[in-house]
Amino acid sequence: MQYKFIADAMLGKLAKWLRIMGCDVEYFSDIPDKELAERACAEKRIILTRDTLLIRRRKVRGNYFFVEGDSYKDQIRQVVQHFSIDPAAMLLTRCLLCNRLLADINKGLVENKVPHYVYETQDLFKICPACNKIFWHATHKERMISQLKAILA
Repeated sequence: MQYKFIADAMLGKLAKWLRIMGCDVEYFSDIPDKELAERACAEKRIILTRDTLLIRRRKVRGNYFFVEGDSYKDQIRQVVQHFSIDPAAMLLTRCLLCNRLLADINKGLVENKVPHYVYETQDLFKICPACNKIFWHATHKERMISQLKAILA
């Protein structure tokens, strides 16, 4: 099952790592609780929060998951376990900045938009349709995978 989340302002690192795993996670570093609750309701998103005042709001009741871990690693483990998320199923399919699903892009279209070395050594590129950030698989992919394995071990 694919869940849709919205993370409160205290969970930016968790939101980023969930996006790395391909989860649909809206995140705003500065969003009032009322607006967060309204967005969650309107978009049918589960609120990920550490805010005890937020969970007392009527609009939030029954539609949140309280994240107890203090470190982002504990938070990742808790959310992955609770929602039975397969961390490898959709790995690196979302924009880490704006959460949109990435699209394939022809290599020829990125020649002047990526470093020359990257263009020469990579064949597959993806682009975010919202912010136009270009992604490719390089050594950072292996580092992210090994970090995830260590966190979830």
